[in-house]
Amino acid sequence: MLLNFTKMHGLGNDFMVVDLISQRAYLRDEQIRQLADRHFGIGFDQLLLVEPPRKPDMDFRYRIFNADGGEVENCGNGARCFARFVIDQRLTHKREFQVETLGGPLTLKVDTDGRVRVDMGAPRFTPADIPFVADRDELLHQLEIDGHSIAFSVASMGNPHAVLDVDDVDSAPVGELGPKLQQHPSFPREANIGFMQIDSEHAIRLRVFERGVGETLACGTGACAAVACGIRRGLLKSPVDVELRGGRLTLEWEGGEAPMFMTGPAERVFEGRVALN
Repeated sequence: MLLNFTKMHGLGNDFMVVDLISQRAYLRDEQIRQLADRHFGIGFDQLLLVEPPRKPDMDFRYRIFNADGGEVENCGNGARCFARFVIDQRLTHKREFQVETLGGPLTLKVDTDGRVRVDMGAPRFTPADIPFVADRDELLHQLEIDGHSIAFSVASMGNPHAVLDVDDVDSAPVGELGPKLQQHPSFPREANIGFMQIDSEHAIRLRVFERGVGETLACGTGACAAVACGIRRGLLKSPVDVELRGGRLTLEWEGGEAPMFMTGPAERVFEGRVALN
């Protein structure tokens, strides 16, 4: 069968977006991995599926699959692309709508300038919510990796994150330490690993090693987790500009149970059609 899709990106974090409301398809793990291949397929960090909602108070169901074929709970950059996609494809006439994800509901709003504001919900820090194996909630946790004690914060934005402080994000050992911490037994579902350099109370630089993908040019939930951990530790104040390798996001959080808001761009790259084996 032929499957229509749109290639999109949010700050270089790229996606294949598929409308499964006006067309029907089922993609197996192996097919997703083939499509994600940047030499023999379409190439993307995540596959985003637009499906009818299962709950009456939701407008859409938003599903996210990493390049390795595994389904994940949330993707902030993907959420912005999802919002632009459903409006561009005329699947809704609303500028603000609710979507259900594996990690919980999201509220998406498309501004008149094309930027998208996402209500990401409240960050969670309790180890069981991450999930992370620890006796208690602490601002900083520590693990022994290769004979070195590594200090980091943990947070959930519907998906698990660890955030490390670094002096220089450009020289941070993202490719070396990222996968080792990501796959540590203390993270039962693995984690996205953020390396954060604080420039001021309102500005950070960030690199993220993502589950099932590796380092990406941008990670929306990773930016949320880094800012949430920084504000919680008294190192940052809202709003915070997050400079990622693909561009800049703005994050707002009042703390506590208040939701975190993420604002940033979402761009269409091209439309296509692919034959599924």
